[in-house]
Amino acid sequence: MIDFNLPILLIVIPLMAAPLCVLVGHRRAAYAICLLTTYAVFAIAVALMIKVSSEGVIRYNIGNWEPPYGIEYVADGLSSFVVMFVSALGAMVMTYAPASIAKEIPESKHYLFFATYLLCLTGLLGICITGDLFNLFVFLEISSLSSYALISLGRTRRAPLAAFHYLILGSVGATFILIGIGLVYQMTGTLNMADIAGRLPIDHGPRTVLVAFAFMTIGLFIKVAVFPLHSWLPNAYTYAPSVVTCFIAATATKVSVYALLRIVFSIFTMQFAFEQLPLRTALMVLALVGIFAASTAAIFQENVKRLLAYSSIAQIGYILLGISMANQAGLTAGISHMFNHAIIKGGLFMVVGCFALQLGSVQLSDWRGAGRTMPWTSTAWAIGGLGLIGVPLTAGFVSKWLLLTSAFQTHHVIVAVLMLLSSLLAVVYVWRVVETLFFSEPTEVTAAAKEAPLTMLVPTYLMMGSILLFGFWTTYSADLAAAAAASLLGVAP
Repeated sequence: MIDFNLPILLIVIPLMAAPLCVLVGHRRAAYAICLLTTYAVFAIAVALMIKVSSEGVIRYNIGNWEPPYGIEYVADGLSSFVVMFVSALGAMVMTYAPASIAKEIPESKHYLFFATYLLCLTGLLGICITGDLFNLFVFLEISSLSSYALISLGRTRRAPLAAFHYLILGSVGATFILIGIGLVYQMTGTLNMADIAGRLPIDHGPRTVLVAFAFMTIGLFIKVAVFPLHSWLPNAYTYAPSVVTCFIAATATKVSVYALLRIVFSIFTMQFAFEQLPLRTALMVLALVGIFAASTAAIFQENVKRLLAYSSIAQIGYILLGISMANQAGLTAGISHMFNHAIIKGGLFMVVGCFALQLGSVQLSDWRGAGRTMPWTSTAWAIGGLGLIGVPLTAGFVSKWLLLTSAFQTHHVIVAVLMLLSSLLAVVYVWRVVETLFFSEPTEVTAAAKEAPLTMLVPTYLMMGSILLFGFWTTYSADLAAAAAASLLGVAP
């Protein structure tokens, strides 16, 4: 019974637990509910992944209504892979959270924070598991609205402003997506993704197909923070509470990339997007410009959260670069980098949260010499930084190597050279922080600082350990990414 209902349990459990946090109204009880829920969801995601690996695609009809009349949940190689790492990160961030939340969020709002966190997780998982286009939009908005609320909880007065900026641009993106969905419904009379793919007049169809595709991709580009539609991201990551930044930076943009993949490859098809339209060239240009522009901007940031925010925009460029190659090797590289960047960036923002707790600042100048009094936290930054650069034996190297190989296979030699050059920019901004931590004279504050508490250091090192683990054990990341890419392209893995 439970085995059959795994897709719906993945959504219902966090959705029901969220109001429960509000009803109990006590921060410790709400935290216990939130923590148990995130681990329960992770266990369900693991079971779903195992079932998909052994039985193939799983389809679940809500209320036993057959599609296209009812809403269908679909778990395939790609969706189960993304669901698994999003739920794992959700659980890990919640394990890390208590000390950081106590410092950065007023106690009276803690139970509301946990409720909103679970709603955000519900939205992200729902986007991955639904097979209904309008339902995908609904989950996208659940995750977005809860993200705005979580960001606004930041302790500075700029946090609500950053959330408002994100809300404005997020609403523009959502409107674009909704217009695209409306046009698709007008042409096909259905909202089931598989049904749409069979009915949409792709070859020599009406111009409405092109307009719908344009609205949906541009709307998702805003949600993904593709350069130059990224302006909401730096402030949102900088002024949100540390725990919120850890969670959103690791998951939200990756799930939006998943939605983009689903719409481009499963609905409009690769032939329409990459052969009839010049999406390959457009994505490649946007990705490369984004990588260089955002990496250069990261080098000049004094606020470490903002530095990592610009780094995220650059890393999204690498994911898009893989997608732009529009073959199995490129897609495997892009999907693999989604996972690797999620654990690397989640881990680095956890490190920033440790420094924010002990030093009360995320300005680089306030971290001078902290490597002497906070050696474990500082070493964690160095490990995460190596992964971000793509040094061998780290997860970042695996996906960048796959990208490089795919670029050579598709005869994009210039792209491969530019990728190697862009990694040097990552070396510069990662090294700036390492140099400040280990080779500068301590200030009065850093000299008196103590190591971050174990409740934060242990989850941080689990994330750093996973960066090293997936640097040489590629069965989970690269192999499952290859299976997900094959599933997306409809070919045998």
